[in-house]
Amino acid sequence: MKTPIVVIVGRPNVGKSTLYNRLVGKRGAIVDDVSGVTRDRNYGESEWAGKKFTLIDTGGYVPASDDVFEKAIREQVEIAITEADAVLFMVDARAGVNPMDVEIAKMLRNSDNDFYLLVNKVDSDKYESDAAEFYNLGVEKIFDVSALGGRKIGDLLDEVTSNFDELVEKEIDARLKIAIVGRPNVGKSSLVNALLGEERSIVTNIPGTTRDSINSVVKYYGEEIVLVDTAGLRKKKKVQESIEFYSNIRTLKAIGDCDVAVVMIDAEFGLEKQDQKIIDEVCRWKKGLIIAVNKWDLIEKDSNTAANYEQKLFEKLGEVNYAEVIFISAKTKQRIHKLLGICKEVALCRKNKISTTKLNDDLLPLIEKNPPPAAKSGREIKIKYITQVGDYYPIFAFFCNYPKLVADNYKRYLENLIRKMYGFKGIPMTLSFRQK
Repeated sequence: MKTPIVVIVGRPNVGKSTLYNRLVGKRGAIVDDVSGVTRDRNYGESEWAGKKFTLIDTGGYVPASDDVFEKAIREQVEIAITEADAVLFMVDARAGVNPMDVEIAKMLRNSDNDFYLLVNKVDSDKYESDAAEFYNLGVEKIFDVSALGGRKIGDLLDEVTSNFDELVEKEIDARLKIAIVGRPNVGKSSLVNALLGEERSIVTNIPGTTRDSINSVVKYYGEEIVLVDTAGLRKKKKVQESIEFYSNIRTLKAIGDCDVAVVMIDAEFGLEKQDQKIIDEVCRWKKGLIIAVNKWDLIEKDSNTAANYEQKLFEKLGEVNYAEVIFISAKTKQRIHKLLGICKEVALCRKNKISTTKLNDDLLPLIEKNPPPAAKSGREIKIKYITQVGDYYPIFAFFCNYPKLVADNYKRYLENLIRKMYGFKGIPMTLSFRQK
């Protein structure tokens, strides 16, 4: 199941972040009256009438400098056309038609993409006349809306999501799908090229639809493995804001489409904030997680270097203490064959099923020795039965008398117990507590 991507584009200060906040349902973006305040990438999951989609707000990708911002807007509109399933083009009813609006409309009209013109700040019927001049842009789908008040947003979403059923359904592809993701310039292209350039690898291209990235296939010991295309492999953009925007859309799509994500980090810089955001995204999607520390050839080493590096890495990762870690060099091809082998192991482990009998025989005696702490009310919590559910990643259901009162630290204890007994290295899991 692939989640459609909807991107909001437009000039600065027309209300993109306000709309994003309304649709995502939380104040995830910074909103201010000063142009260009949305500094960070903003994306989130939204749902309308049972249909889910990923929403991206492009506000943060407009540089403050007047001489380059128009070029940046043009580039991000181009990228949105390439990568999004639907584009929401927002204009300001109070400000009227701006020359930049005319240019964006022309670009969108010349594309094959679904796009919708949102004339924002039409807070009531008396402002509808302000929207009339935007019909001169020659756009078919126009909605006079209020992102702040929510006026006519439901009508817009009905239209935007009307064909998402066809977009998200895909034939099941049983091949292992690996996404290589990470910050810009961490070596993703070099790693993909190294994997595809091996003599024993047979490479073919699988063209998707015009809105899909093109994936590559590596033949690894007779088995076809799909490398899901990610940021920057085939297109380069000069303006940094646009590169980052493009990179983020591709990363989102790749994580959603893969079975196992290889998060590349730079050995010299270590784990940075943006790396942790990508890792959080992999965990949220419950995909297999491998951290590939690239440029290991540049690090001065002794016998303890790798072990010490890994220890510091896990200290920063906190609860994500189950990731597989491998030290590689895409440039010298050090350990890149081993990486594919680890990806295969993680993918198999993700489908691993522990029988109900074994779970209860192994875990219940240990839980009895170290039971959940009593609730603040004094109620004693008793876990009576455990079973594994879920087809795509491990979900463990614990049946007990007061499921809502199980403490978070005890949940972590149970997860660590399961990992210690059965492995699940590199696999996010869910623990579900239910009424017995």
